[in-house]
Amino acid sequence: MADGGRSYSEHDDRLGLSMKKRKGRGPFRAKMLGESSYNYRRGGGYGPNPRSRLDHDDLDTAMSDAHDSSHSRFTPYSRGARRRDNKPGNLRRKHNVDSSDTAPPNRAEASDGRGSWHKITVPHGKKYEKDWLISVLQNACSLPFTPIQYHCDHSRAHFYVDDAATAKALKDISRTCTDRENFKITVLTRPCLPPVAKEFHVFMKDEEIGHFKNCMQKRYDGATLALDMKSLRSDSDLVANKVDLILNRRSCMQAMLQIIEDNVPELLSLDISNNKIYKLDDMAEIHNKAPNLKILHLSNNMLKTERELDAIKGLKLEELWLDGNPLCDNFHDEGVYIRAVRERFPKLIRLDGHELPPPIIFEVETPLTLPPGKGSFLSSDELKVLILQFLQQYYACYDGEDRQSLLNFYHDEACCSMSIPWLTWQNPTRSSLEPYFKDSRNIKKLKDLSVRIKLLKHKRLNVVGFLNELPRTQHDLNSFVVDIVSQSNTLLCFTVNGIFKVDAQSSDTVFAFSRVFLAVPGNDGGLLLVNDEQFIRNATTEESHKAFAAPAPTPSSSPVPAQPPVPQDMLQAFIQFSGMNAEWSQKCLQENAWDFERAAQIFMKFKAEGVIPDVAFIK
Repeated sequence: MADGGRSYSEHDDRLGLSMKKRKGRGPFRAKMLGESSYNYRRGGGYGPNPRSRLDHDDLDTAMSDAHDSSHSRFTPYSRGARRRDNKPGNLRRKHNVDSSDTAPPNRAEASDGRGSWHKITVPHGKKYEKDWLISVLQNACSLPFTPIQYHCDHSRAHFYVDDAATAKALKDISRTCTDRENFKITVLTRPCLPPVAKEFHVFMKDEEIGHFKNCMQKRYDGATLALDMKSLRSDSDLVANKVDLILNRRSCMQAMLQIIEDNVPELLSLDISNNKIYKLDDMAEIHNKAPNLKILHLSNNMLKTERELDAIKGLKLEELWLDGNPLCDNFHDEGVYIRAVRERFPKLIRLDGHELPPPIIFEVETPLTLPPGKGSFLSSDELKVLILQFLQQYYACYDGEDRQSLLNFYHDEACCSMSIPWLTWQNPTRSSLEPYFKDSRNIKKLKDLSVRIKLLKHKRLNVVGFLNELPRTQHDLNSFVVDIVSQSNTLLCFTVNGIFKVDAQSSDTVFAFSRVFLAVPGNDGGLLLVNDEQFIRNATTEESHKAFAAPAPTPSSSPVPAQPPVPQDMLQAFIQFSGMNAEWSQKCLQENAWDFERAAQIFMKFKAEGVIPDVAFIK
């Protein structure tokens, strides 16, 4: 394959780029080879296939180690504390030789499926917000495109496109756009294999989870509440059962955390060293899964910067091991290294086996804490009764067997839409949100205008028909938080946040929802919905624990008082007396318990004060 007159090999084993034979003396060829390798390290060439991302990172570091070997670099604590063979660069070079799963594809594999898929790279793209960067590229590109599997690696941002013409259009806009600091944005493209799941997310089978659980049980020490998961992939039992578990995969890490939460949430010590872990984002929930964890071993992994520790800084660690990670070589001063780690873990007393000086903590007499969260915001008792009765009646119908009765809650011109978060690594067929995927109108991800219009339900019959097709649910009314956004005499906007389950699912999966209702007054004094916008997501661990903790009120246990029939003769008399329309006359009588004289006195008082709106007299 050629680019700009230069030839290179798809299979780059970092021993040098494959060049066509040229006439000339050996020294000239050697010089040309060295320049190519140098340009590759500087970012001017092409990297290995996405399937070998880990090897790409390893080899980058190995080459940089060789390039910087003439410079002395600080190793925390002492230069003799770590053997040369155990340095991160040497460990990674050894792993690259021994590990078969991360080897780059051969030339035959590299040629399969190429021609349409291209990997797009933006050097220094990590410093930009994803939405801003994609928006700039989409506006400048002559062809529309949707980025696939956007991710960052080192300082670069990457994504894929599945069309060669789109890739060429992106290449043409390289260095034609500028960022907020007036620097030009470079766009690099190269053909590649279709992106594979191994780089992002792989779902574990039930049989694999069973073997994983048995492995963790064998490695757990109940006397010290310690779990030893180092060198997991070489575990003899897993190898014997042909189970390939790699903790740098999202599914494996999350499965381990879930098993810990279900079986040993009191865990005090966790050792996950020697597992080629290069990021800690998948461990972000560990402070909820193992809240008592005090000791964490991360030695001899592939963490490149101390910023990776931000994902787990919710842990109250007292002992941490990081030696053998590339991040240790980034510090030229021991004090800076300790401060960088202690910024994330203020209570740390031991780092890499060395006692740390006691932390300097200023005692504050009055601790500054955030005010406690408030519940529902309802501006008046009258609106509170109105909205809560409406929600109880609405969700009694929504959670019932037949949702056709929801027709009574919607205006003739009502609109409705539903959306869910769209995570690029998710496999829709294995997601708990799968029943909602086809109807999701997430306009942040949905670029096709015709599809957006199709997913917006308009007219009362279409709205209720759409809601009737959604899975049957059970809502936890005690979890509802209601906030009034705005109100007027003829319009009311309020939001509802809460928890629910899907009846058809055998598991105890709990979902969270946020719903925005826009309502107008109905003829019977109730509410009619003119707009209904719903957002559904997976509930957090804390939300799941609190869900359905108390029995929710039901229509049978807490019946809503039936509205008395409207006395038409009294209503007509009040309309003639007050000059107001039927809606406001009925409202005035209802608020005064259908006492004509009292309602008349209140009306005369408010009319004299000029507080009755003009809309009350429009007939």
